[in-house]
Amino acid sequence: MATAREHDQIVETATEARQGEPGPSVAALLTISTGLAVLILAVIWFVFFRT
Repeated sequence: MATAREHDQIVETATEARQGEPGPSVAALLTISTGLAVLILAVIWFVFFRT
């Protein structure tokens, strides 16, 4: 998979251009951060707004 040059521009296939696709680690990070945000908001609600 070598890149080609045309008129001072690098030409790549779509697969080569997408080499930074988000993998399972990105999905895990989003899941954990969303869960932590929900947990923090629940703690704040219980501490300040519980009647």
